[in-house]
Amino acid sequence: EVQLVESGGGLVQPGGSLTLNCTPSGITVHELAIGWFRQAPGKNREAVSCIATSQAAPYYADAVRGRITISRDIAENTVYLQMVRLEFENTAVYYCAALRPPLCTETAAMYDYWGQGTQVTVSS
Repeated sequence: EVQLVESGGGLVQPGGSLTLNCTPSGITVHELAIGWFRQAPGKNREAVSCIATSQAAPYYADAVRGRITISRDIAENTVYLQMVRLEFENTAVYYCAALRPPLCTETAAMYDYWGQGTQVTVSS
């Protein structure tokens, strides 16, 4: 059974940074497209970023491009989402999701596996 475990969320001040981690069990990141989504209170879940072996470049949503970097450590079997210059509107529950075959998509319904979510709160 494939499970995704997220970590790294928390409280950060505006302008601060956080790195979220997503570690799958039962499968390697090499076999998956790993995406990050977020859902703010009262809003729909939206795609943030995605990385996959089969694609040369990661996907970034326009709203976060330049402030978020997704990366993958094969040895650690972990995908990282590094976020910098965080703003109040970045407050949300961030979810890691995985898809086979490894082809990124912005469509949440296409993902086979989901983590439990990790809260990111940007507040002064």
